[in-house]
Amino acid sequence: MAQRPVFLPINVAPFVKTEIVEFKFFNGFSAAQKKRSIESLHEAFLAKNPDLRLLEISSKSEVPLGVTLSAFNLQIILPESGQSTSVESAFQSSKVFDGGVQFVDLLDKSSREAKRDPRLKTSGQLTAFRFCNDEFPLEPKTYFYDWLYVNALYRQEDLADEILNYDAFTDIEFNPKKSLNCQAKTAAIFVGLSRANLLTDAVSSKENFLRIVY
Repeated sequence: MAQRPVFLPINVAPFVKTEIVEFKFFNGFSAAQKKRSIESLHEAFLAKNPDLRLLEISSKSEVPLGVTLSAFNLQIILPESGQSTSVESAFQSSKVFDGGVQFVDLLDKSSREAKRDPRLKTSGQLTAFRFCNDEFPLEPKTYFYDWLYVNALYRQEDLADEILNYDAFTDIEFNPKKSLNCQAKTAAIFVGLSRANLLTDAVSSKENFLRIVY
């Protein structure tokens, strides 16, 4: 048995709550094993919450929306160039290390290439994030990732409307003991902000996002 979080939107800060669910986990890296684990996790959650609509957000999701909303696939438009890149590539390229070192060339890489770039592990301490000349601190810990993902989703109206049909979110790849940022958690924040009628205010500036969400 394993435990994984399910993220549910709420309409007050921090706009998400977490429910830990115990389920049967299927070991292995194949897509089939991942999907079996997703089904097991969802069945365990829905057994106690039968009226909620649950969405897996990852490349292993069986729902096309869940695949599209993966940070590896969700696109964001860069305001200066009009270039489109994935949230994952934008996130990795925004990392600033000791001495102001930043690898903006990762904007042009695939999500997988950007995340696995060896320079990210050999360039010293992470000191900040810098995206389109805006700098973000390391605290709150998920501030920049949440801001980036929510802004990307907000600007894709079809996806933004569709996600509001769901009440809870999972990411089978996310293990809170090993990772910090989670696309399913941030998706829940997006829905929570929308239901609280605070989404437009939150994305109007990074300062407003920080004030409203945290």
